[in-house]
Amino acid sequence: MTIERTIKTDAKDVTELTIRSKSHWNYSKKQIEEWREELTITEKYIDENQIFKLVIDKCLIGFYAYQPESETDIKLNYLFVDSKFIGKGYGKALMVDFLQRIKNSEFKRVILDADPHAEKFYSRLGFRVIGKLKSSIKDRFLPIMELEIKPTRNKIYK
Repeated sequence: MTIERTIKTDAKDVTELTIRSKSHWNYSKKQIEEWREELTITEKYIDENQIFKLVIDKCLIGFYAYQPESETDIKLNYLFVDSKFIGKGYGKALMVDFLQRIKNSEFKRVILDADPHAEKFYSRLGFRVIGKLKSSIKDRFLPIMELEIKPTRNKIYK
């Protein structure tokens, strides 16, 4: 298992993984199509952001992407695991890698907008809900979550 920087030529594979992962939660095909633009990872996006992929035996398992939001906040824009690997610890491995990369930075917290199905995953990793964001689906909200970054943070708590 390796976690390495994503390159431009990964854009199509990462996008397809994102769509498979999102589809895991039984959203309709129509809904997935409505989200296709925001689920698409372009070469330009890869150039402009920090994106890392988890690979096992040349197989793309998952990825995450982040960018600074302010002087103190860093935003985790994406964290997706291929649907056939969800629940096997790869999401946690990606999160551990992400937190290791930023632990000695100037950032004080990680923020993210979670899919409602992922809220428990992030909560188990120490995130807490600080708000909600209206979704494109009627009467559905995305939890806005945060995790304080401590310079000596060495592990994720269950």
